[in-house]
Amino acid sequence: MGMEGIGARVARKEDKRFITGKGRYTDDMVVPGMKHAHFVRSPHAHAKIISIDTSEADKMPGVIGILNGAQLSEDEIGNIICGWMIHSKDGSPMNMGAWRPLAQDTVRYVGDAVAIVVADTKAQARDAAEAVVVEYEELPVVTDAVSALEDGAPQLHPEAKNNLIFDWEIGDGAATDAAIEAAAHVTEMKIVNNRLVPNPMEPRAALGVYDGGEDHYTLWTTSQNPHVARLVLSAFYNVAPENKLRVIAPDVGGGFGSKIYIYPEEIVCLWASKRTGVPVKWNCDRTEAFLTDAHGRDHVSTIKMAFDADNKITGFKVDTIANLGAYMSLFSSSVPTYLYATLLSGQYEIPAIHANVRTVYTNTVPVDAYRGAGRPEACYLLERVMETAARELGVTPADLRRKNFIREFPYQTPVIMCYDAGDFDASLDAAMKAIDYDGFPARRAEAEARGKKRGIGISCYIEACGIAPSAAVGSLGAGVGLWESAEVRVNAVGTIEVLTGSHSHGQGHETTFSQLVADRFGVGMDSVSIVHGDTDKVQMGMGTYGSRSGAVGMSAIVKALDKVEAKAKKIAAHLMEADESDVVIENGELKVAGTDKSVPWFQMALAAYTAHNLPEGLEPGLKEGAFYDPSNFTFPAGTYICEVEVDPDTGKTQVVDFVAADDFGKIINPMIVEGQVHGGVAQGIGQALLEGTHYDPDTGQLLTASYMDYTMPRADDLPSFKVSTTETACPSNPLGIKGCGEAGAIGSPPALINAITDAIGNNELAMPATSERVWAALKSAQ
Repeated sequence: MGMEGIGARVARKEDKRFITGKGRYTDDMVVPGMKHAHFVRSPHAHAKIISIDTSEADKMPGVIGILNGAQLSEDEIGNIICGWMIHSKDGSPMNMGAWRPLAQDTVRYVGDAVAIVVADTKAQARDAAEAVVVEYEELPVVTDAVSALEDGAPQLHPEAKNNLIFDWEIGDGAATDAAIEAAAHVTEMKIVNNRLVPNPMEPRAALGVYDGGEDHYTLWTTSQNPHVARLVLSAFYNVAPENKLRVIAPDVGGGFGSKIYIYPEEIVCLWASKRTGVPVKWNCDRTEAFLTDAHGRDHVSTIKMAFDADNKITGFKVDTIANLGAYMSLFSSSVPTYLYATLLSGQYEIPAIHANVRTVYTNTVPVDAYRGAGRPEACYLLERVMETAARELGVTPADLRRKNFIREFPYQTPVIMCYDAGDFDASLDAAMKAIDYDGFPARRAEAEARGKKRGIGISCYIEACGIAPSAAVGSLGAGVGLWESAEVRVNAVGTIEVLTGSHSHGQGHETTFSQLVADRFGVGMDSVSIVHGDTDKVQMGMGTYGSRSGAVGMSAIVKALDKVEAKAKKIAAHLMEADESDVVIENGELKVAGTDKSVPWFQMALAAYTAHNLPEGLEPGLKEGAFYDPSNFTFPAGTYICEVEVDPDTGKTQVVDFVAADDFGKIINPMIVEGQVHGGVAQGIGQALLEGTHYDPDTGQLLTASYMDYTMPRADDLPSFKVSTTETACPSNPLGIKGCGEAGAIGSPPALINAITDAIGNNELAMPATSERVWAALKSAQ
């Protein structure tokens, strides 16, 4: 390992421009003749559109044009799609209701876009939007998934009787029922996973530009996967031909999954640019973000876990109702199915598992992937039930987990996944040591003497990352392959450009990807540039989500580097009159092993382009590309332990200690990995303690549509985290990487709730565990 290579704690290259205000975000983009957009949105959760009157708004200062769903249909702009087909257990396809980018007949949630106003300034567009008169006929509303399935509930889509999208199952129901029937002990629980708003730092934005002279379209957007955006905008939405469409995702200020999707606003801005003849920019304000960004989680589950007389798990049965909101978003169908139920074995040997999942339409914002996407929901079920079972069985939570850990790999679970490598005992040991688990009784007694309630909770998580291979996900219903691409260009002076289909929106790719190249060729990181986020520069890519940039994106780079290295050695061997098998690359030089012969990297690169002295038959230049499609998912895993102190008079919970012991496989930059864990744990603590999305059940109005009502975690809500890693290399990719971006948000919520319920002596506690809820649970336990 060099000072800048794999394993080095290198400061992030990209942070200089971010912390000095030099970042370039979509909102920073300005083009000649640019105008501004504001959307007219439904104030009702469910209503028929009777008429839209723009007569007064059309006359207002600066207005360029006002467009609605009828004009969108005239231009044959397509419906927004869900890109993952799920079939119900009876074999029928999912019931996908139509989602128009601008609602034409019916609105189905507060914030549903009805029209777009384009004007000279943002203020003029907003003023004119307020002058558009839409006549509605209000319809009955349902916001709760369980209620939406009841007979007589308001119906959102004619395609979905009783609002049911699909009724899906996985596993062996008969074997699981038999295990429960024969069990020595069965733990039963009802668990709600609360709905969340993603809240990335940068709200969404779009700038659509149509060039009539070239018949060409450009879209700047806050996207995690610009190539997929271009694909669906052309192939499904009919906005522009793919070869005439450029999508650029510049610096993006966070995403957490919420910027994977193609939203109505991006489609409409690009279409409106052609329709009005001017570039159209839209910037989402924070209230719009609450009302329109895809939400996360929102599951209601009943579970049963069966144990034999030796406390070994014999069966696990899950029934889940998942709220997908008013429409199906891009990946929404995969989240409560293949990204959730396939992880229900956790870290444990469970011979029989069965999960039944029903997904439901409601008059709420569409729900899709949010950091972890299905994995946090699965982990929360498992780790809450394991902690509860340990209390019921009278054994320690650590001992019950150890009793059931998987220890032989590869391990085929009953729910599709085959775990390739892991050491779950090592993570548990590291976490228990870091938090001084054996010393907890003394700390509890000391807290009790001060009038406080102290508790400790464990969570052992596993997740599936990489979301691949393509053939496997295709067979499960995915509409696209989930490989990744890379191109490595060595310039004539030896500098290197890496073009990647992955996209960075806070992960530090410009640093870690450069470290990979620096480690390989012994060049300085400053001589390596990372290019991403532009469909005119990078041919094709699948973007960043599911902790796939390392395991899949960097593996594609490795394949391209292999090809570059092979050609570089051929050139250097020829220059040094040596056998290429004897050439090694060290410290920026190509050397003949065992001799003093060497060629500097830049000299080899120059020789590749001058082409005066190349091996016979070798093409000039030094540029190679590669696509990488993994053979398996990767499986990061770990143990999180949380210690809390509760004030019994107020219910106020203080997180006094939090330990994360993760196995991410090979780590490129420990500092960046630690930052990813810190951020994920902060979001997990936010879900467990503070965050919750609430709708008025009668009107469908979002009651938590601002930071006045939706509580985000702040610095004083968080402890100083203790993080550490163990390593079992992933055998399914060339770097041995597993992925780290989502782990913190997966493992932390159950650890925290397990700790609070341990402190208060009452296991009936739902997220978010607000002071009011904790106080009420504590009082009911007395």
